Amino acid sequence: MLSAILSSPSSSSTSTFPLRYSSPSSLTNLSSLPLTIGCRRTSKKSTHNNCSIRVQASSGMIEKETPETERPHTFLRESDEGSSGDESSKPNSVRARFEKMIREVQDSVCAALEDVDGGGKFKEDVWSRPGGGGGISRVLQDGDVFEKAGVNVSVVYGVMPPEAYRAARPVDNGNTKPGPIPFFAAGVSSVIHPKNPFAPTVHFNYRYFETDAPKDTPGAPRQWWFGGGTDLTPAYIFEEDVKHFHSVQKGACDKFDASFYPRFKKWCDDYFYIKHRDERRGLGGIFFDDLNDYDQEMLLSFSTECANSVIPAYIPIIEKRKDTPFTDEHKAWQQLRRGRYVEFNLVYDRGTTFGLKTGGRIESILVSLPLSARWEYDHQPVEGSEEWKLLDACINPKEWIC
Repeated sequence: MLSAILSSPSSSSTSTFPLRYSSPSSLTNLSSLPLTIGCRRTSKKSTHNNCSIRVQASSGMIEKETPETERPHTFLRESDEGSSGDESSKPNSVRARFEKMIREVQDSVCAALEDVDGGGKFKEDVWSRPGGGGGISRVLQDGDVFEKAGVNVSVVYGVMPPEAYRAARPVDNGNTKPGPIPFFAAGVSSVIHPKNPFAPTVHFNYRYFETDAPKDTPGAPRQWWFGGGTDLTPAYIFEEDVKHFHSVQKGACDKFDASFYPRFKKWCDDYFYIKHRDERRGLGGIFFDDLNDYDQEMLLSFSTECANSVIPAYIPIIEKRKDTPFTDEHKAWQQLRRGRYVEFNLVYDRGTTFGLKTGGRIESILVSLPLSARWEYDHQPVEGSEEWKLLDACINPKEWIC
């Protein structure tokens, strides 16, 4: 159960939302992506003690996850629902190698974050779905450096309704006929919110998606694609930090195609656009989706390179800024910018929309939100101030490197 506790001090026009989460099981999973849903229709049933939970969702009855006590070697099925000779679960398949990659990235990023934090440790939850697949959710909360950090992996099989397919792949809007669409999705997803307002938030996820329907299923052609990206959301601009972050992204892209960085940088600026504010969520990075117009092996290697670039892009910035002195005014500005983060994720993010349309796990979908955020009526930073410079860069995206 999600509870958002509204605190609105009577002496101020400021509204502060400490976003707190509670559920029968402990806090888990993070994914603003289509990676944490299972969509098998079942009878209505609800229990709270280490068993599957089945609840009513708008698209029908959807089977929920089962907590596990140990990590399995793999979340892949041995075979897909009675099919024989399934290539997808073999060790050299794209599915198997992508799962191996995302689990290794989860391990390395969590280790790096714990090392920086000093006192905080990730809590881990492992879960599976009766129809196949599962995930590992790790959350570090109220640490010495990080207010909240989640790094999760998911490997999911399911059946999505047509409206969820359109949310996952909007380029097919208008072409998808009614009917359930089997899918496979795997990915690593992370959002990291530091305490210090001079230390930026970072988000990354890398995913692989397949529609797994028979070729004659109406409106569901068999296809695959990769998606992902890494983006930076600071409250204050340190140009050397932003240039470093973008340089690492460009370096990863240039190993594969010199056109990737400028193309995916613009895509990132365009995607993380808060239309009702006419500004971006942050200072960008790279973003790509529905990518299948290159060799599959090349895109697997590209996704791996990008995912492995998170640590060198982000950790040096955190090390530099985590102990910078700050005032209450700096903290209040950080909370206002986190309000923008919440607005984008809840209103525009494709993965959030997909998860909600398929009856996804609410903890998994919303754990990317910060512990607290702030909204002030008609707040306008003073022109020329450091806060104004950040807002200007979010309204007018810049080219940070040549």
